[in-house]
Amino acid sequence: MKRIAISALLVLAFAACSSAPTVYGPAATTSATGYREAKIEDDRYRVSFRANSDLKAPQVEDMALRRAAEIALQNGREWFLVVNRFTDLAGGYSGGSGTSVGVGGSSGTYGSSSGVGIGFSFSPDTRRYETTLEILLGSGAKPTSPDAYDARSILSRAPA
Repeated sequence: MKRIAISALLVLAFAACSSAPTVYGPAATTSATGYREAKIEDDRYRVSFRANSDLKAPQVEDMALRRAAEIALQNGREWFLVVNRFTDLAGGYSGGSGTSVGVGGSSGTYGSSSGVGIGFSFSPDTRRYETTLEILLGSGAKPTSPDAYDARSILSRAPA
């Protein structure tokens, strides 16, 4: 009976740590994975992409850039300029496996004691990231700024 309880606990622990793979598409809610966009003014947008723990920060930024490129082309523009970008944690736990050792002691009226403890962590990295970009759309010659991107070029290299 004890083995069954331990096995069930382990299965629940691993199931709780896993998340569905991130799928590129619009976010269903403000806290869901996927992209969101807001038109700020003519040719200026705020674009964000939130992912599950299967993607790390650089990959999440790539997804936001992909959406920015799509917006540029949908609006008949050839390039976009990122005027502001921010990537942050959107939840999760950094986890990581490892060990720790602690030493403690006490003394009092009835004597003294000391002890050593060892801890183990097998928690996976479940951090989720979100990248937010503010972009300006443009046509004609692309600016020489490193923050200017050719929309077609981004879409030709971005994962689907």
